[in-house]
Amino acid sequence: EQHDANRSPFPPMKKVIFDTDIGIDDAMALLFLHHAPDVDLIAITTGFGNASVSDTTRNALYMKELFNMSAAVYAGAAMPVGSALGEGYADFVHGKNGLGDIPLTTPMCEAEAMPAAEAIVELVRANPHELSIVAVGRMTNLAMALALDPELPSLIKELIVMGGVFGYNGHRGNVSPVAEANIAGDPLAADRVFTSGIPTTIVGLDVTAETVMNEAYIDQLRQTAGASGEFIHQISRFYFGFYEKVIGKAECPIHDASAVAYLLRPDLYRTEAAVVRVATEGIAMGQTIHDSTRRVFATDDWLDLPTCNVCVGVDAPAVMALYLSTLSEL
Repeated sequence: EQHDANRSPFPPMKKVIFDTDIGIDDAMALLFLHHAPDVDLIAITTGFGNASVSDTTRNALYMKELFNMSAAVYAGAAMPVGSALGEGYADFVHGKNGLGDIPLTTPMCEAEAMPAAEAIVELVRANPHELSIVAVGRMTNLAMALALDPELPSLIKELIVMGGVFGYNGHRGNVSPVAEANIAGDPLAADRVFTSGIPTTIVGLDVTAETVMNEAYIDQLRQTAGASGEFIHQISRFYFGFYEKVIGKAECPIHDASAVAYLLRPDLYRTEAAVVRVATEGIAMGQTIHDSTRRVFATDDWLDLPTCNVCVGVDAPAVMALYLSTLSEL
C-alpha cells in the first residue's frame, strides 16, 4: 500500500487554553487535559469563582509544578463585569483553599505578568483558527478578551463551556431553581460570549449531572492513575462530604471534566443548535435560555443571533471510561 508521508498515524494535536477558577472538579479537568495524548495545553487562565483569583492562580501554579506541566499560567478577573447572583466563594463546596483544604505548599513558579484577557487575545492572534478554549469558570476573562478584540470570534477554533442548564434530562439549576453557578457568577459576561459568534458548545448540568463518580470509581483511579489518582482521591474527600450532605450519597457529578470529554470525543454527546441568552437580572438571574425554533417572537432578543451547540444527551459510561483510561494512560 502507498504510504502518505504527510499523514501522521496520530490525531492532530489540539492546542488548548484552559480558562478556570480552579476548584476540585476543575483540578480533575486539568489532569484530564494534562494526560490526554492529543492535547497541547499552552495556557491556563485563572479567575475568581470557586475561590478568589489569588487562590485559583496559586492552585494552578501548584498543580503545574506538582505535575510538571509546561503551560503558562495567566491570572485573570477578580470580579464580574456585571451583577452576580450571590456573594463570596463556594468554600463549603471546594474548601477554603479551593482544593478541598488539602495542605498546599507555596509554588516556586509564578504567573506571567500579562493579564489573562490580554493573553487570550495574544495567543489566539498568534494561532488563528487553531485554539480550542475550554472554559470551566465564569465567562469574565472571555468577555474581557472580546472587549479588547471584537474580531476574536472569527479567530477562535472552538470554545467549550462547562456551564448553564437547559432543563434536559430533568436537570435544574444549582444556585437557583434555574441558574448554574458558573453562569450566575457573571451572567452579563456569559450573555456576551454566547451571542458573540465564537463557535461555542455548552456542556451544562443537563449532561454533567448524568456523569457521576462514586467511591468505587475514585478507588479505581487511585489504583491505576498514579500520582494523579492519589491527588484526586485527596481533593475529593471534602467534595464527597459536601455532596453527601446535599444528596445523601458520597458521589459527585463530573462537571468540568465533561467539557474536556467533549473536546476529546464530541461523538459521546448529542447537541442541538440554538440561540442562547442569559438573564442578567431579576429572579431568573443567571438562567441560560435557548431557542432553536428561529421563530419571530414579540421580542427581538433572539433575532438574527449566532447559535451555540447545546449538549442535550451524553453516553455517560463512555465518558467515565474515557476519563479513567486517559489518566491511567492505558
